[in-house]
Amino acid sequence: MLDQDLKTQLKAYLERVTQPIELAAALDGSEKSAEMHSLLQDIVSLSDRITLVEREEPGVRTPSFTIGRPDGSVHLRFAGIPMGHEFTSLVLALLQVGGHPSKEAADLLEQVRNLDGDYAFETYFSLSCQNCPDVVQALNLMAVLNPRISHVAIDGALFQDEVEQRQVMSVPTIYLNGEPFGQGRMELAEIVSKIDSGAAKRAAEKIAAKPVFDVLVVGGGPAGAAAAIYAARKGIVTGVVAERFGGQVLDTMGIENFISVQETEGPKLAAQLERHVRQYDVDIMNLQRAQKLIPGDLIEVQLESGASLKARSVILSTGARWRQMNVPGENEYRNKGVAYCPHCDGPLFKGKRVAVIGGGNSGVEAAIDLAGIVSHVTLIEFDHQLRADEVLQRKLRSLPNVKVIVSAQTTEVTGDGRKVNGLVYQDRPSGESHHVELEGVFVQIGLLPNTEWLKDTVALSNRGEIEVNARGETSVPGVFAAGDCTTVPYKQIVIAMGEGSKAALSAFDHLIRTSAPTQDATRAAA
Repeated sequence: MLDQDLKTQLKAYLERVTQPIELAAALDGSEKSAEMHSLLQDIVSLSDRITLVEREEPGVRTPSFTIGRPDGSVHLRFAGIPMGHEFTSLVLALLQVGGHPSKEAADLLEQVRNLDGDYAFETYFSLSCQNCPDVVQALNLMAVLNPRISHVAIDGALFQDEVEQRQVMSVPTIYLNGEPFGQGRMELAEIVSKIDSGAAKRAAEKIAAKPVFDVLVVGGGPAGAAAAIYAARKGIVTGVVAERFGGQVLDTMGIENFISVQETEGPKLAAQLERHVRQYDVDIMNLQRAQKLIPGDLIEVQLESGASLKARSVILSTGARWRQMNVPGENEYRNKGVAYCPHCDGPLFKGKRVAVIGGGNSGVEAAIDLAGIVSHVTLIEFDHQLRADEVLQRKLRSLPNVKVIVSAQTTEVTGDGRKVNGLVYQDRPSGESHHVELEGVFVQIGLLPNTEWLKDTVALSNRGEIEVNARGETSVPGVFAAGDCTTVPYKQIVIAMGEGSKAALSAFDHLIRTSAPTQDATRAAA
């Protein structure tokens, strides 16, 4: 099952295992069971601390396997073969069950251990989903730390009947004790906060007690990370407050135009950005959403949690999100057939009919990827021609199960109350409306800046982007901005990083000219 390179890497990791691990497999005569058995045998062959047993258990998904300890104190199961993006989840589960400590914050780990209650989690994932591993790994870790927590990670493509029954049309989808708990990427702290009702209040109180920052970066994407690094290197008190560190990069599959790195993936790059920032004396406040900016000698940023932060200068790098069509049915059927990530959710539509809205690079790439999974793709573009690179258009035209409709405006997503069953588009030249029967709609029509909270505070363009000059300065003294939320053209990772660096240098220059930055001694005392 594993090639020699993977075996060599895995063997090196398993040398860190200090406690015995028992793999218990529930198998049948299927091809997938044979693949799973081969994978488990490979794992067992790499460490004398790991044993494999086959165990028939009524009601247990087949094929599946548990990773546990002989005393039965860990309840962690994979219902599927965790390769692809989930191979890292498999490795981490083996290490953590085997006694290797997690790198999560000590206070967060203790919070998980002290959770009082019985929590049975189920996560539906797809092997091509780059957001799923974060959820799977967080819940696996919780199952390792607390014997009253269990987790089953389920490959939706392998258990299609179950996915249909539960109407799972987006991954990751999480159930807790049989009831829907959450969808989309969630970090450990966010999951724990949803369970522990007092966690958010405690976090807000802790944030409210923070001292004044010299530079406060709002947003943790490439622009925010670069700004934080450049500011911290100047020796000034730097903080980052972010709704999710990594930003939209976390939702990006393949990255092939980041100079000097031939190919990488969004979550991997986001993790590298965070590690780089944490090498410096930067206070990262994650899972916090900014709500209001109040200018003044000390600039205040109020958070949705009720806490507020003050700084001598602020760098806004709140990024952007997928733009919605804003048509009837889109919100009603979001995650019920309306999706925004073809890599994540595409496998759930295997053999079905879908549409892709948008004829730019993102839309055409989505249509090409989906054509290899679904039965048919209808690509709908508002303009009279596709706007994607010619090389992508040639590939698209070569696919037999793709239909392209141009000069068309989507006017409605239709459904049966539970899930999508089609869409309506208007032919722009004739004005005629047409209904297309399908099961999924993937929206790929560009980005919308995350700037609504700044309205009437800083100058925004008619597209909602923060207006900045060549130095990254906004209309408010001491407030700078960088990245996809600004008027700077070409929304690219490498450009956002450069703009974030520039904004930090401009903020430092502003501090030098207007007030003395906090001294190192003051920072150390804080």
